[in-house]
Amino acid sequence: MKVYKFLFVCCLYLGIIPADAKSEIRFLNEEATLMMEASEGSSSGIQQNKRKISGKVVDDATGEELIGVTIAAKGTQDGTITDVSGNFTISVSNGTILEISYVGYKKQVITIKDQQFLNLRMHSDNEMLDEVVVIGYGSMKKSDLTGAVISANIKDFEKSPNTNILQSLQGTVPGLNIGQVTAAGSSPSIQIRGKNTLSGSESVLIVLDGIIYNNSLSSINPNDIESIDVLKDASATAVYGAQAANGVLLITTKRGKTGGTKVDFSSSYTISSPTKNLRPMNRQEFLDFTKEFYYDKAYMGPDYTTPNPDFNLADYLPAPTMLDSSQPDGISAKDYSWWDEGTQTASVFENRLSVSGGSDAMSYLISFSNTEQQGYLINDDFSRNSIRVNLDVKPYKWLKMGVQSFASFVKQDGASPTSLSLIQQSPMIEPYDEEGKIVPYPFNTVATNPFMQSDVNDKERHNYFFANVYAEVQLPIKGLTYRFNYGNNYRIDEHHQSNEYGASMKGEAYKHHTTYYDWTFDNILNYSAVFGEHSIAATLLYGASERKESYTSASAKKFLRLSLGFDALESGTDQFVESNAWSEALLYQMARVNYKFKDRYLLTATVRRDGFSGFGENNKTAIFPSVALGWVMSEEEWFKIGWINNLKLRGGWGISGNQTSRYKSLSKTNVDPGYVFGDGGETENAQRVTTMGNGDLKWEKTAGINLGLDFSILNNRINGSLELYQTTTRDLLYDMTIPTITGFGSVSSNIGKIRNKGVEFIITSHNFTTRDFEWSTTFNISANRNKIITLFGKDADGDGKEDDLTSSNLFIGEPISAIYNYQIDGIWQLNDEIPTGYHPGNYRIVDTDGKEGITVDDRIILGKKDPAYRFGIMNKFRYKDLTFSFFINSVQGGKDGYMQANSGSLNRGDVNHRLYNRISEMGADYWSPSNPNATYARYSQAPTINPTRYQQRNFVRLQDITLGYNLPKNWTKSVGIENVNLYVTGKNLLTFTNWKGWDPEAGQDYNGRPVLKSFTFGLNVTL
Repeated sequence: MKVYKFLFVCCLYLGIIPADAKSEIRFLNEEATLMMEASEGSSSGIQQNKRKISGKVVDDATGEELIGVTIAAKGTQDGTITDVSGNFTISVSNGTILEISYVGYKKQVITIKDQQFLNLRMHSDNEMLDEVVVIGYGSMKKSDLTGAVISANIKDFEKSPNTNILQSLQGTVPGLNIGQVTAAGSSPSIQIRGKNTLSGSESVLIVLDGIIYNNSLSSINPNDIESIDVLKDASATAVYGAQAANGVLLITTKRGKTGGTKVDFSSSYTISSPTKNLRPMNRQEFLDFTKEFYYDKAYMGPDYTTPNPDFNLADYLPAPTMLDSSQPDGISAKDYSWWDEGTQTASVFENRLSVSGGSDAMSYLISFSNTEQQGYLINDDFSRNSIRVNLDVKPYKWLKMGVQSFASFVKQDGASPTSLSLIQQSPMIEPYDEEGKIVPYPFNTVATNPFMQSDVNDKERHNYFFANVYAEVQLPIKGLTYRFNYGNNYRIDEHHQSNEYGASMKGEAYKHHTTYYDWTFDNILNYSAVFGEHSIAATLLYGASERKESYTSASAKKFLRLSLGFDALESGTDQFVESNAWSEALLYQMARVNYKFKDRYLLTATVRRDGFSGFGENNKTAIFPSVALGWVMSEEEWFKIGWINNLKLRGGWGISGNQTSRYKSLSKTNVDPGYVFGDGGETENAQRVTTMGNGDLKWEKTAGINLGLDFSILNNRINGSLELYQTTTRDLLYDMTIPTITGFGSVSSNIGKIRNKGVEFIITSHNFTTRDFEWSTTFNISANRNKIITLFGKDADGDGKEDDLTSSNLFIGEPISAIYNYQIDGIWQLNDEIPTGYHPGNYRIVDTDGKEGITVDDRIILGKKDPAYRFGIMNKFRYKDLTFSFFINSVQGGKDGYMQANSGSLNRGDVNHRLYNRISEMGADYWSPSNPNATYARYSQAPTINPTRYQQRNFVRLQDITLGYNLPKNWTKSVGIENVNLYVTGKNLLTFTNWKGWDPEAGQDYNGRPVLKSFTFGLNVTL
């Protein structure tokens, strides 16, 4: 028994057995009985009414005693946990409500009457396995999945200041790669399991409430979204056939639930600033920077560190506007911050209201949200008002129908100056003259004032309308249903602008109007039945879709007056009009069968046929099959490993496609000036054929295999999954350059083969679970490698050199993102033996081929832009009504991955290199004799070859942190409020990286745009 005691204590310490934080653990005699002291506030009278009762807790299915089960008296701090034999003792009075809880089992509630002994049998809680996952044209229990499908964790990020739902997915799903955003209302990049194409579509397929959604996700209120399921492998994505090679996101919005009316209101305010506190050089820094440019004149040799008393800096400033003869040194005394003028405190203010409820006959959800976002650059504003109505009705037992709909109205009025243009302006020049008018050309060069970009009348609106109307009929055959989805998606874009500085200061204005519309009509037959130990679910789909867009533009230049702006284009001297339109159509059929035997043997088989108008006349259709198997080993009778609750093996193979743009298979023409008839005659336009048609153009096809392992152990305390996959994409879409003697410049073709392979792992651990305290951890990691196998027939295992497309950076046997350039080994110094054609301050290029001199043959594969691996860690804590969580996100490049150009070399002979300002941190990192270990090259003479410098973007980021508090229920219910939650969140608060620039994840160097860190204060109220 001593051994049991020792193991029991270890388990308690490690959290494998839950214990209340206020428990006092005592071992009595040979039994390890744990008792909770009575709460300090208990009165003596109440204590006298209490009596001791005992009991035993066992597993309902196996009869095994359960150790560490929490037995707590509701509304008090009285409680205990079971010992090594499942026994417990507790002091209670009649009427006490006992709550019995244990990780991996369903919670029980018992009211004490006159019992002396309690025999408690706990039932396993398979809620995790019974969770319903959306799989495309249907849903199924997670326990029955055979493909690589994962539900994203969006609940833990709903309090973050994410105006786009994709921001809530950053780093949380292995294999799903979401980029950063640097502008208000923008959508981040998205990729699933690497790059599968050279020039085909790289877009992940978005499916909203069962309908393919082709508009921006910034149109959707993130608070309206119930779940996001990610289809990653080919066996899962094949149900979407020709559009699914890059993976699928299935977004499901919230609906009303049976019960009384529920009102939710939330409000939050966010303030933001750059993750790095960078600024351009001030006046003195710019002067010192210019002086270092002329180190050979400002200082005396041989080491050029002794100041030259005869050096006059004013003689070397690159623009006369930087000079002022009234000053002793002849240099302007101004020290103006263009950066401060062009930036602002970023913020987000959001208010959301929803009303939901329902009965057996009808359920509803109506929501409204308003988002006002102000970006870091002036006029970088985003405003969104959205309203959603989701309605489900069941007028008869055999009929269910409804609609999921929303309208979103986005305003992005105003134009911002670019961050680079603000950085480059000299601090010794001001943007406005004495009368407060803009100085158009501050340098007296063609470089314009950046505030000419923002001092405009700009109106930009995007109106989105979406509705999916459905009806589901239970047919006379048991288990057979028919459902139709009719989805409509409509968008109106308007961008109007007038600019008095345009057309060389003569004024210009335009009106752009775009309308987009698509419809989808799906007919779906579903059949499900159970025959003894066999169960089957089958789906048949027949559907069609059409997409259309129309664009009209009117513009004018050279205005005498722009007082009416873009509303009087006829006032311009030069007037222009432009219009275009396109349409495309798809037709598809799909059949899927899910079969299960004895709840342990699983089969999913799918075949889909797609037709697309954009492909060549000889390849309008293609077929995409898939098959997947699953084996729930833990359900086998011979499986006797007690600490493993669930163990499932999965394997799948399938083919999905990637469609080309709509007119790739056709010959294309350009219209441009072509003829002049007679001397002084007018120029007439000509149409020229530029690309050759290809009637054999077809889909890229991605075939993939996926092996998966799902597990749950230690009474479901730890669960996770492991995925191994390999995909091969054939018939890559690529525009081949052809000899102009043919009369064409290029032709769209199918060439080559790309392979992706990788591994993904996610695990969740419930470290502590008691009545008052919970702590859980989720960790995920993923790695992907891609490689070009063939381009024009040569295999990667062969020679293949003749097939490399060096000009396009495509190499057989290398990643698509391979970096082919010169290797840099520092910077040439004054006393180095510098080869001919190179000078101090130039980058030092490594002679890799061993031949004399640096030539193009010295270029090598330096690495790749893709990362080696990504990982994320989420920790969540709850103590009574207080919650705390933090999420760490990281991307790592390994030896030679996750690289990007970050060059920044400067040549004194280029006047713009001397003219423009720079970020001060960068300016201090350029080479000079006094700064020999600098990062960036700066020189008085240009080298024969000036290479590009690359740097790894590795980072570890504290991406999200949230502290929340639920007001006590007895407070809120006394005023008729169900729940009040107060919270504060932080986003991107800490970033650990060696990247030189604004942000590594966004790939922004010093000339880019900052990523923002944020603090949010919010309130959620439920009535």
